[in-house]
Amino acid sequence: MNNGQNNNFPPYSGGPAPQQQPPYGAPSDPYAAQRVAAGTWNRQAGPAAARPLDAADQNRFITKVFGWMTMGLGLTAFVAWFTAHSEAMINLIFGTPGLVMFLFIAQLGMVFGLSWGIRKLSVGVATGMFLLYSAMMGLTLASIFLVYTMGSIAATFAVTTGTFGFMFVWGWVTKKDLTKIGSIAFMALIGIILASFANFFLRSEGLYWIITYAGVLIFVALIAYDAQKLKQLNAYGDSGEVQQKNAILGALTLYLDFINLFIFLLRILGDRR
Repeated sequence: MNNGQNNNFPPYSGGPAPQQQPPYGAPSDPYAAQRVAAGTWNRQAGPAAARPLDAADQNRFITKVFGWMTMGLGLTAFVAWFTAHSEAMINLIFGTPGLVMFLFIAQLGMVFGLSWGIRKLSVGVATGMFLLYSAMMGLTLASIFLVYTMGSIAATFAVTTGTFGFMFVWGWVTKKDLTKIGSIAFMALIGIILASFANFFLRSEGLYWIITYAGVLIFVALIAYDAQKLKQLNAYGDSGEVQQKNAILGALTLYLDFINLFIFLLRILGDRR
């Protein structure tokens, strides 16, 4: 370990560096909480029309969803990388008391706003909120570049992408009803958030690893569940505006699944500096 300093990253002078914080006493996972805020697909952007979608329509819809999800992930990665390479940004984000907490609360509020207020938002506002949220996520995720080696981050990203892709395809094509699995996974997600909060005080290494491995299993299940619900969400033709907002809603949920799976896997696979 070299305290996170190398020739590629600027020094951090705003207090104990992120990677020097006790890893087993971390506060409850804010990104998992944001996935809870996104809900369980009990709403959509507007009323569905009566015309069933054909395969071509379904493909166009899911292409929009993945397009927005990819744009969000790309924006997050760029902002995180840029922030990690800027001494001024690192000291601002992690050296200003309460700023990281403010960003987490703002992110949570934006997820609530998009997920539960989607019907009242215009397409432009919903799109802007999603992109702003993705950029804010990059600010808080910048610490991973200070904590883990670039090689392990890249390898974990590749594993996450492969796992996400496999589970999404399975959830999309399976005939099995995944509602029960999704409900169990969602309740388990709430459970690990509460356990993580408790571990902020307990600082138990064993509980930390139980939460981590449980998190991987939970989000693997949620990816398949969300894929199936996304298919059902757009099973009938919607107006152009409703479909666009449904695509943003779907992109946000899958984005959160991907980010959370990546973070939990990084705890396991990541090499600390």
